[in-house]
Order: sequence, then structure tokens, then C-alpha cells
Amino acid sequence: MTRKRFDEQLSELNDSLIEMGAMVEQAIALASKALVEQDTELAEQVIAADDDIDDKEKEIESLCLTIMLQQHPVAGDLRYISSVMKIVTDLERIGDHAQDISEISLMLAGRPYMRRLELIPQMAEATQQMVSTCIDAFVKRDLDLARYVIVSDDVVDELYVRMKGILVDSIRVNTENSDQAIDLIIGAKYFERIGDHAVNVAEWVVFSLTGMYKRKRIL
Repeated sequence: MTRKRFDEQLSELNDSLIEMGAMVEQAIALASKALVEQDTELAEQVIAADDDIDDKEKEIESLCLTIMLQQHPVAGDLRYISSVMKIVTDLERIGDHAQDISEISLMLAGRPYMRRLELIPQMAEATQQMVSTCIDAFVKRDLDLARYVIVSDDVVDELYVRMKGILVDSIRVNTENSDQAIDLIIGAKYFERIGDHAVNVAEWVVFSLTGMYKRKRIL
């Protein structure tokens, strides 16, 4: 295989990764809206769309394996392709968490919330931005963007702590809402986990560029 064909395959890989990132971002946004607005149709839409995210993961993994078998990449190219295989695993898990949030939405449908969920859209927006930025960092080969995502996780963690505290206080005031509060805490935790997976993606971007993963040299 020529280098030209190799570059074409890498370009296809980039495009597919961008597409998967966009799918995941949309899943986060719709899951948040479904939860806040108690929109069961939207929740069902997110749950159904998870199969498409899973299929995209398999498609990208297959392309990575094809490139490795045909091109026998070394050094930077090998890091690049192996990083993609790790990244899509985290993106798929983000899609799973969007599905989890939507399933909670269905469980809570039909009963008014004990309070407004103003922090949930903030968590969703922050995690969407993290996913978008880490994919951008990978495509642009931008180390600074990747590191920015890693430190951005503190924002999501802080929002989760605030949300959890508010809901725990609500339980203390009125134990009748305890079941709903616990479900909402779990939903908020899924957003926090989405942030963690975005950090994982950023760490793999750092690896693809430097060979270092979590401050340890791997390749």
C-alpha cells in the first residue's frame, strides 16, 4: 500500500471519529432535555439511537484493524491508530450513559419534580463541550486543547457536588421525595461519569501525540 492510500485511510478514520463525536454530543443534549422536560418521546429517541453509536464504534474499530493489517504502522502512526481504538470505547460508554439518563427520565415521567433541575443543563453543556473539544484536539493534533479538557472536568465535578447537595437537603426537608431525589442524583452522576470519559479521551489524545499516558511512557 502506498503512503497516499494510507493517508486516505487516516482521513476516513478522522471523519468517522468526528461523526461519532457528533452523535455522542447530540445524545448528551437530548438526554438532558428529556430529563429536565420529562419528555418521554425524546428519551425513547436517545435510547433507540444508542444502537447507531454502537454500530459506529464497531465500524471505526474495523477500519483501525484493517489499516493495521494492511499498513503495519509504526511509531507515531501506530500511536495514532491505537488511540482511536481506545477513544471510541470511551465515546461508546458516553452514549451508554446518555441512554441511562434517558431511562431514568422514563422512570420519573408523569410526576412533577420536587424542584427545578437548573444544574442538569449546565452539566450537559459542560460535558458536551468537553467531548467536542477533545475530538477537536485529536483531529487538530493539539496538545493544549487536550490538556484543557482534562482540567475542565473540575467544572463538571463541582456541578455534581452542588446538585447532589441540593437533592440531599431536599430529602431532609421532605422524605416523601426521597425516591425521586435518589434517581436524580444517579442521573447527575451519569453526567459526571460522562465528564470522566471525556477526560479519558483527552488522555488518549495526549498519548497519541507524546507516547505518554497518565504520565507514563507507553509507546
